[in-house]
Amino acid sequence: MSIMYQAGCTIIVCYSCLTMALMYAWPSSTIKIFSSANTTLHRPMSENEIALFGSFSSISAIFTTPFSGFLLDRIGRRNSCILFSLPQVVAWLIVSISSRVEAVLAAMFISGFGGCTLLLVPVFISEFCQESVRGMMTSGSVVAYGLGILVSYVLGGCLEFKTMTYVCLTMSVLAVMLLWPLKDSPLFLMKCGLEKDAIKAVAFYRRVKESSKEVTQEINTIKRALNPDLEDLSPEEEKLQPEKQQKIQEKSNGISKWKFLKKSRSTRQALFVALTLYSAAMFQGLVAIQVYAEPIFVDVLPNISSTLSCVLLAVVTVVSSCVAAYLIDIAGRRPLMIYSSIGAGICSVALGTQIHLPWGPHWITGVFIYLFAITYTLGAGTVPFVFVAEVFLPEIKSLVSMLSAEWGWICNFIILYIFTPLVSSVGLAPVFYIFGGVCFATAIFCAYFLPETKGLSVGIIQTLLVKSKRAQSVSC
Repeated sequence: MSIMYQAGCTIIVCYSCLTMALMYAWPSSTIKIFSSANTTLHRPMSENEIALFGSFSSISAIFTTPFSGFLLDRIGRRNSCILFSLPQVVAWLIVSISSRVEAVLAAMFISGFGGCTLLLVPVFISEFCQESVRGMMTSGSVVAYGLGILVSYVLGGCLEFKTMTYVCLTMSVLAVMLLWPLKDSPLFLMKCGLEKDAIKAVAFYRRVKESSKEVTQEINTIKRALNPDLEDLSPEEEKLQPEKQQKIQEKSNGISKWKFLKKSRSTRQALFVALTLYSAAMFQGLVAIQVYAEPIFVDVLPNISSTLSCVLLAVVTVVSSCVAAYLIDIAGRRPLMIYSSIGAGICSVALGTQIHLPWGPHWITGVFIYLFAITYTLGAGTVPFVFVAEVFLPEIKSLVSMLSAEWGWICNFIILYIFTPLVSSVGLAPVFYIFGGVCFATAIFCAYFLPETKGLSVGIIQTLLVKSKRAQSVSC
C-alpha cells in the first residue's frame, strides 16, 4: 500500500511534465500551417520565426533554471513544482486569445519558464520515495514527458486549432490544482529544521502513523544524510574535513555551496558525468526529431499519414520509457546507458544510409526511426535524469542539479535551432551520421566514467565517483 500511494503521488507530480511537453511538441503539428499561406495566424511565419518557434522555449528555460536551484531550497520542492507549472497556463491562455505571430512566439517563450520542471520533478520524487523504487519512480518524469508529446501529436492531428488550445489550457490548470494537496519533501523539511513537519510528510508518503518505527528510521536516515558522522564519510570527504567537530560546525553554519563544489572532488566528478550525460541526451538527436517530427515524416515517408507516423513515434517512446523505468532498477543504470547508446548509434547510421543510398523498402526508414527512438529512450532518454536526482549530497543537490539542467537546456536550444538549417545545408542523412557518432562516443564515455548507482545510498555513490577509472568500468 505504501508503494502504491507513492506511485499515485509520483503520477500527480509527473503530470506537470506531461503538460509541459504539450507545448514543447506543439510545433510539430503546426509548423507547416503556420508557415503556409493558409495559416491560422494573422500572417505566415518566416523561416527565422519557424526556427525560433521550435527553440524559443529552450531560451527562456536557460534563464529560469538558475532560479529553480535557488527556489528549491527557499520555497521547497512542492511549491517550486507549482510555481513552474504556472507558465504553461499563461502560455496556453495567450495562444487561446490571440492569433498574432508575435503572441504565439511570446507564448512559446513563456512556456519555457517552466522548463525546469524536468529538474524539479525528479528531485522531489527521489526525496519522498523509498530507495527500493526510487529509480523507477524518478524515471516516471520521462514517461510523463513522452505521454505529453503523444497527447500533443494526437490533439494537433485530430482537433481544430482553437479547440486544442482550450483543451491544453484546461489540462495545465489541472496540473497546478493536483499539486496542492501534496506535502513537501521530508528531506527539505528537515533541512529547514521542521522535524515535526518532516515526520508528518514521511507518514503521509508511507501511509503509516507518525509514531511508527518506519517513520523514526526514515527520519534518522535523513538526519545522517544531512549530518553524517566522520566514520560514515567517504575517504574524499574525510580528507576535506579531517576534524569531525569542524565538519559538523561547518554544516551547521551552512557552508557555501560553491565552496563545497570547489573542495569536493567527488561532487565535481559527479557534475562532470552529469553534464556529459545531459549533452548525450540532447545531441543523440531524438529531441530534434520529436519537435520537427511531422516535417521529417512528410519528407521520408510521404506515402503515410504524417499524423499517424508522429503518433506512432510518441507511442513507441512512451512504451520504451515504461520499459526503461522497469529495467532501470533491474538491469541498472550503467548497462542501459552503454548498450542503448550502441543500439541507437547503429540505428542512426543505418537510417542515414537508407536515406542517403536507399538499400531497402521505403517503409524501413520509418522502422529505423522507431528503433532509434526505442534505443535512445532506454538509455539517454531516461538515465541522465535519474542519475542527477540520486548522486549528489543533500547540501549541494539544488545547485548542481540546476547547473546540469541549465546545461541541458543550452544543448537543447542549440540542437533545435541548428537542426533545420543543418538539414537544409547538408541533408538529413549526414545529420543522422552525426547523431550516430554522438551515440557511440556516449557508450565509450559511460564504459569508463559512469558508475552503477542502482539501489545505492548517496554516500556510497560518492565513494564510487572518486575511484579509479578501472574500478568504474568493472563489469555490471
